[in-house]
Amino acid sequence: MSYRVTVPCSRAQGEAIPDPEDCFPGTDDPPVLVADEPDETRPDEWVIHAYFDHYPNGDEIALLTGLGSGPPQIEKLGEQDWVTISQAGLQPIRAGRFHVHTPTHPPDPQRISFEIDAGLAFGTGQHATTSGSLAALDRLEREGARFRNIADIGTGTGLLAFAALRLWPDARCIATDIDPVAVDVARDNAAINGMKLGHGAGELLLTAADGMESPLLAARVPFDLIIANILAGPLIELAPDFANALAGGGTVLLAGLLDTQADGVIAAYEALGLTSCDRGTGEWPVQLLGMA
Repeated sequence: MSYRVTVPCSRAQGEAIPDPEDCFPGTDDPPVLVADEPDETRPDEWVIHAYFDHYPNGDEIALLTGLGSGPPQIEKLGEQDWVTISQAGLQPIRAGRFHVHTPTHPPDPQRISFEIDAGLAFGTGQHATTSGSLAALDRLEREGARFRNIADIGTGTGLLAFAALRLWPDARCIATDIDPVAVDVARDNAAINGMKLGHGAGELLLTAADGMESPLLAARVPFDLIIANILAGPLIELAPDFANALAGGGTVLLAGLLDTQADGVIAAYEALGLTSCDRGTGEWPVQLLGMA
């Protein structure tokens, strides 16, 4: 038996939902969390869906209610596959040339398509930081940028690393995450999407790492493109490491920060000699900075 809890929320609340493991610490089987915009004519009225394989208890409902701005609704879903249901509710995302879809939706043969399971919602392309990063990568390639040595720090599902390798197929790419489970998920997604794993050109290397602290990262320095879709605090903390690991003429793509945090993040990098190339737009702007 499975259950769905739906909580009304604003767009900002929906886009900011945490990973289930962070929201439900100590829970062996946290729910799948999915944010959705049910009515395009009301762009600030979103909902958060949580899918449980058990009837949610009072603490779980209270946690979910705190993520939104209205009373929860609980539905019994019977013996259906609740993960499949959650995936069906996520419409494909288009960002630049990219099309990101769950297994319940087909690829788009006219675009660069990736299949990402909704069981791990952050990084599926639904969040503005991920779709904005995809669009920024697409724009860089269209404007003539060429990269041969790429790092994706905090890769999550692996999606941004996959996109970079599709745009620059001769590059070497390493993708890391502090969470070994995320690395395993990215490896599974790589297999689903036909990404070749390895150390060579056109291949993706996956490893667990805390920031830039990995011998595999150190062995590949300097990078001409560093991608980091994480949070504003870690982006500021990692600024010296990123600056030291970036080649002359290289680019850093930073995401995961709110527009109110952009000035602080940019200042941290400019103090280390980088120059802001594109401040991005919207509530979750993607920052592009270059090293002279």
